[in-house]
Amino acid sequence: MKTLIVSGGNIKKIFFKDFILKNKFDNIIASDKGLETLDKFNIKPNYIIGDFDSINLKILDKYINDNKTKIIKLNPIKDYTDTHMALKLAIKLKSEDITIIGAIGTRIDHTIANINILKEALANNPEALKKEIVCRIVNENNSIMLIDRKTTIEKDDNYKYISLIPLTSTVDGITLKGFKYSLNNSKIKIGESIGVSNEQIKQKAIIEIKKGILIVIKSND
Repeated sequence: MKTLIVSGGNIKKIFFKDFILKNKFDNIIASDKGLETLDKFNIKPNYIIGDFDSINLKILDKYINDNKTKIIKLNPIKDYTDTHMALKLAIKLKSEDITIIGAIGTRIDHTIANINILKEALANNPEALKKEIVCRIVNENNSIMLIDRKTTIEKDDNYKYISLIPLTSTVDGITLKGFKYSLNNSKIKIGESIGVSNEQIKQKAIIEIKKGILIVIKSND
């Protein structure tokens, strides 16, 4: 099952329109203000979730009596962000592939937090039911995911660079195959930049990890 989460960060209209035309999803979840983007394109979400502190309530009112859209109102005093709760919902719905749009914006704290919540989809998280879920944050310039085990990366000509940045204090046993700059059973410590701006030279590249979590960022500029 493929799920799209639309959050309230910066979303360029041209990028979003192109992305929607090229992809199909079984479920669409609007995270709070993300509903405004969907509404502009007349896309009806399956779920709307949030504390609704930033959304235009007139837009939300359109869906109050729509039995095809489920609204989940969160207490504004909560331990998780709206996007985090949307991701938890997507996993609960047994999604196997999750894309989050609108998770990158001017609030750097939100952007960092959104990258960190991708841990929810890793197989070692109990809520993921020991199942590796493909989960990424995308915008017009980047595709971001987390990996904690051997992973095959398909080459995407939309992106020139691929960077590997530790999320955990260290990532051990990193072996890279199919990249311009290779590694063999290496360790990268948090704060080191050796993994930045690599390039994929094979159609299928392999990242092997023995311990730890890597942030994998594909960039087109």
